[in-house]
Amino acid sequence: MTTRFCFIRHGETAWNTQRRLQGQIDIGLNDNGEGQARAAGRWLARQGGIEAIYASDLSRAWRTAEHIGAALGLTPRPVPELRERRYGLFEGLTYTEARERHPQHYARHEAREPDFVIPGGESLRQFHERVTACLEALLQRHRGQTLAVVLHGGVLDIINRFVRGNPLHTPRDFLIPNAGLNWVVHDQGWRIESWGETPHLEAGVLDELK
Repeated sequence: MTTRFCFIRHGETAWNTQRRLQGQIDIGLNDNGEGQARAAGRWLARQGGIEAIYASDLSRAWRTAEHIGAALGLTPRPVPELRERRYGLFEGLTYTEARERHPQHYARHEAREPDFVIPGGESLRQFHERVTACLEALLQRHRGQTLAVVLHGGVLDIINRFVRGNPLHTPRDFLIPNAGLNWVVHDQGWRIESWGETPHLEAGVLDELK
């Protein structure tokens, strides 16, 4: 029995353009992000086959899901477990500011130490456990169906590593563009069908870390 997931990163926000760590601060889409979300919805509606849509309840993901759901004729269902990682004292800072103000903590964060808990936040391992438990629950609930799930860059980082069996500490070797489409399949096991699709978007889409 094959279950297909289309994981979609939320559309662009003003903080994305500023390279500012959002974490679980509730930042909405900018005008470009609204357009990206509508474009993703139109594209997925033409493909057909999606039977349910879920989304993180943070507004940047939820608003993206509302646009996509409207195009698909589906009502999004909230999954708070798929919120972005809690970045604690880094939240609201740019990457440069976080590095300059908290050099020791940021060095451990940048090294991707799996058990390093960002003060006020969570570790990569805690984040991984939260995301993958939710992913397995969605699989059990919707076996044999095709789902759209709108979430965040950090969540997609965890999903990619989980599906490929790659460790948390290794450098990232894939892109996570705003409103990109990431197709993951479960049949005999987990596998990536395609990753970071952006044919529905204009050039210039931002990666999660760039």
